[in-house]
Amino acid sequence: MQTMTRATRAYEAASVRRTQREQEADVFHRTIGVLRAARDAPLTTQVRAVADNRRLWTTVADLMRDPLSTLPASLRAQIISVSLAVHREMDRDEPDFDYLITINEHIAAGLSTPV
Repeated sequence: MQTMTRATRAYEAASVRRTQREQEADVFHRTIGVLRAARDAPLTTQVRAVADNRRLWTTVADLMRDPLSTLPASLRAQIISVSLAVHREMDRDEPDFDYLITINEHIAAGLSTPV
């Protein structure tokens, strides 16, 4: 039990030191893992993975439309364009998982790059 308490404290300390960008990149990395696992899985698993990816990209697009966003308008517009392309792919009868994974990898890499 004591080991679990130490592990919990260590996790909490580590998460406090992570930047917002690192946390955002982690969300993309987790979604990438779900998409990879679903690529050759049964249809129900694929549908869940696409739904997770849809929630992520809907949130990203909403954040880019927020007038309080501190990102440059041109960057926000570009990210919204990417979001629209991702949504179009997810709306297909058979979405290209490799495409979705690649887009997410590029965004995660951009978030992981120091500013």
